[in-house]
Amino acid sequence: MKVENQISVVIADDEPLARRGLKYRLQEHKDINIVEECSTGKEALEAILANRPDVVFLDIQMPELTGLQVVEQLNKSLTTLPIVLFITAYDDFALKAFDIHALDYLLKPADDERIAEALVRVRNALKQQLQSEHSNKLLRAVAELTGQNPRDVAQRLANNEPVIQDAYPEVLAIKDGSEVTRVNVSDILWIDAAGDYMCVHGKSGMHIMRKTMKELEQELNPKLFIRVHRSAIVNINFVKKMVSHVSGEYHLILQNDTELKVSRSHRDKVKQAMNS
Repeated sequence: MKVENQISVVIADDEPLARRGLKYRLQEHKDINIVEECSTGKEALEAILANRPDVVFLDIQMPELTGLQVVEQLNKSLTTLPIVLFITAYDDFALKAFDIHALDYLLKPADDERIAEALVRVRNALKQQLQSEHSNKLLRAVAELTGQNPRDVAQRLANNEPVIQDAYPEVLAIKDGSEVTRVNVSDILWIDAAGDYMCVHGKSGMHIMRKTMKELEQELNPKLFIRVHRSAIVNINFVKKMVSHVSGEYHLILQNDTELKVSRSHRDKVKQAMNS
């Protein structure tokens, strides 16, 4: 049973004296809670799966299953392993122990100083785990609030980029009767209005959605989607060029050769977007 603010520990060693000595040394540390002692590899495996301890002190050479085999079995059963410290009378297995990511490798008999040193490593490792868990929870919360992928949020934070700049949906869910079509926002070329309906022109074709131009414009990233006239929005990434006619009118030519008129009231903003 885990106790709050304490480190839960399982001890596994087939030598009673060694097991008792390790237990006494660990009990000198007030934050250590020994939840179970085992004398075979099979007992150790069952105890770890049942108690889910923070830390396991695991003898390598034990009956039924070796300490290394116990860890191999745990890898198949658990997504998150406890911190493993191997204890043994021989140093022959040190390389193999670190290959399977053991935190430490203690040679018997381990004295008070060596145990204390190992526990410092344990506390530091648990602290890092806790910080990582908190960071992951925060990333997931931010991602959910902004409609982004947690990996993208982490990358922006690592690059010192503001996360909120992309707080716009990456997908539009367009309902048509009983069907809902998910359209990637990045695949939308342009949008035009037909009364209270929007015609969303994407790479995969046109989709109709019931929403006003103002409502839809507020959902889209203004750095990518710009109003070109009263009833049309264009994705600047799909604009090939801007041309002027002898009449003084400006038109945008999209990559699929669609031509859209630019109204005078939006001309300067469109030019600025084209040059940025």
